[in-house]
Amino acid sequence: MRQFIQGRILAACLFALAGLATAPVALAADKTASGDVEAAITQRLETAIPGLQIQGVAPSDIDGFYAVSTNNPDMIYSTADGQYFFVGDLYHVSQQGGLDNVTEKSRAQSRAKLIADVDPDEMINFSPKGQAKANIYVFTDIDCPYCRKLHKDVPRLNELGIAVHYLGYPRTGPNTPSFRKYVSVWCSDNPKAAMDDAKAGNAVPSKTCDNPVLEQYRLGGEVGVTGTPAIVLEDGRMVRGYVPPDQLAKGLGIL
Repeated sequence: MRQFIQGRILAACLFALAGLATAPVALAADKTASGDVEAAITQRLETAIPGLQIQGVAPSDIDGFYAVSTNNPDMIYSTADGQYFFVGDLYHVSQQGGLDNVTEKSRAQSRAKLIADVDPDEMINFSPKGQAKANIYVFTDIDCPYCRKLHKDVPRLNELGIAVHYLGYPRTGPNTPSFRKYVSVWCSDNPKAAMDDAKAGNAVPSKTCDNPVLEQYRLGGEVGVTGTPAIVLEDGRMVRGYVPPDQLAKGLGIL
């Protein structure tokens, strides 16, 4: 148990120091901790864990513990004085015996708010004819095989009434060929056509301009993207990996 906790702390430190998450996925809560409690937790944890940045402290569903959002996607639950804490997701066992991930619900609410703040004109959008029945926000990589597989399904998704909004998440990171390829797609005269070509494995003319790719890549880190494709639904829930279009439509209540 001690090794597990030490490993999670080390992962948190490395994640923060790597700069992969520059802002928090904050816990959505309608109440905040007192100033004294927040100060005590902040001082003790930031001193103990180099690179950790406390972004918010709120009472949790566990008596005596506070939910601490940081620059790391993992939630910290701490005592009021910051002397004891654990890292991870909080689950609630219902009276019927089911499990409810309390932490993930909070993440979803924050995720939805962060996505809603993104200018739609900065996404590459494939919309159905007429009114969309649902919107999905896909963090994608040009060279990812399953991203390409999902892109082949875009016509079917549009046919089902699902609008697909792409955000850039080149997995290799900034200043790599894959990253520059996404920039070229976004900066092209016709980003949708360029995306079609790039996803088909065709060369896209190199081009640069003011673009949101780096910002979207960082946003992916903030909302917990660990691989592509990562599909964020309108309510903030995240679907990790490829899902066939009809199955996704059923999950959205369209079929």
